[in-house]
Amino acid sequence: MVHGTGRRIRRATSAEGAGESGLAKLIELHALNSFGDMLITIALASTIFFSVPTGEARGRVALYLLITMAPFAILAPVIGPLLDRLPHGRRAAMAMSMLARAVLAWTMAGVISGGGIALYPEALGVLVASKAYGVVRSVVVPRLLPHRLSLVKANSRVTLAGLLATGVAALVGGLLHLIGPGWPLRGAFLVFVIGTLMAFHLPHVVDSAKGEQRAVLHAEVHTEGSHLIHHKPPPVKTSLRTVGPSVVLALRAMAAMKWLVGFLVMFLAFLLREEPIGGLRPTLALGLVALAAGTGNALGSVLGSWLRTRGPEATVTAMLLLATCATAASALWYGVATVIMTAGTAGMAASLGKLALDALIQRDVPEAVRTSAFARSETLMQLSWVAGGAVGILMPLNGELGLSVAAAVVGLVLLWTIRSLFRVGLRRHPAAPRVA
Repeated sequence: MVHGTGRRIRRATSAEGAGESGLAKLIELHALNSFGDMLITIALASTIFFSVPTGEARGRVALYLLITMAPFAILAPVIGPLLDRLPHGRRAAMAMSMLARAVLAWTMAGVISGGGIALYPEALGVLVASKAYGVVRSVVVPRLLPHRLSLVKANSRVTLAGLLATGVAALVGGLLHLIGPGWPLRGAFLVFVIGTLMAFHLPHVVDSAKGEQRAVLHAEVHTEGSHLIHHKPPPVKTSLRTVGPSVVLALRAMAAMKWLVGFLVMFLAFLLREEPIGGLRPTLALGLVALAAGTGNALGSVLGSWLRTRGPEATVTAMLLLATCATAASALWYGVATVIMTAGTAGMAASLGKLALDALIQRDVPEAVRTSAFARSETLMQLSWVAGGAVGILMPLNGELGLSVAAAVVGLVLLWTIRSLFRVGLRRHPAAPRVA
């Protein structure tokens, strides 16, 4: 049965030329990465959040944010440029991110039962290694893209594999936690050791940097034919290029949606534990919200393949509009149904919006700088999530108030995005030739 299941998984990941190009190996590696990250998340959540009363848990999570997220906010802008300088060592960088998390998971397993302060710096290391992996993965996908797949569909397949692995890991992690609080971390150690070895089995083209340059995430001119602006190059360094107003529009909208997701994760986790809605038990309410968010994420990944020929600018704007409307509805009619709807909608909007952003980078950014643009956009998304989570942990535990603030924030960005959309217009093809 195990052998048959493995063959079916390999057949699914290798479809449409993914096996020949090497994308299948990246899909399987990302599934392992998501599996291991989920095991660590379960171990940390059970120690920091579930094992103590709400008031103490809020303090612990606030301390976690301070010790891990604050340094990460400083380190994250460095991750992209640093990895950008290692174009010939991407497989090694992915392997090192796996190995670092394996070592940290094994170390954390020995101290997690006490939940002491020593746990938090190790959690910071796990977070940085995980985000570094995410940046490298984003820039690797174009190198392994089969001829029969678009970048949107390839990213959708990678993301969906990670989501499925996360769901399985949640069940496995729950069972391991019944044995002891350190066992999910020991399981993560084994997963990341396997991932370290698998990273070196990626094709050698992953380490190729032929024709690549660095990108700048801003747009200066909006006139027709100037979508990609060439600056006067310095005498030695590679010339800088802009990514165009459409990509900036999508980055702004996606930053707002990632902010919303981070806010909802932190805010609803404490709100539903302290004040369960609809008479539900706190664990059941949290489980329903988590299930809705995961389902929305998976649905967004599936829809991404179907919408790959639609205008990405309109798609990312529509997702931001949908997330804003759902959050506002929850603020106005706060209840079980609306909160679950908001969690699912935010998950779907963030997932599909990210795929639309990937499509815009593929369409408007020359191949020579595309990998650099992916690295920097991934870093911006992670920082936006951190900012949203920080606001969520600081908000008073009032459902209507918190969701109203969230709706106001994303609503303002929505107005800004719609204004930019009218200026940029809708295109299905590049405004200028994608030359290097």
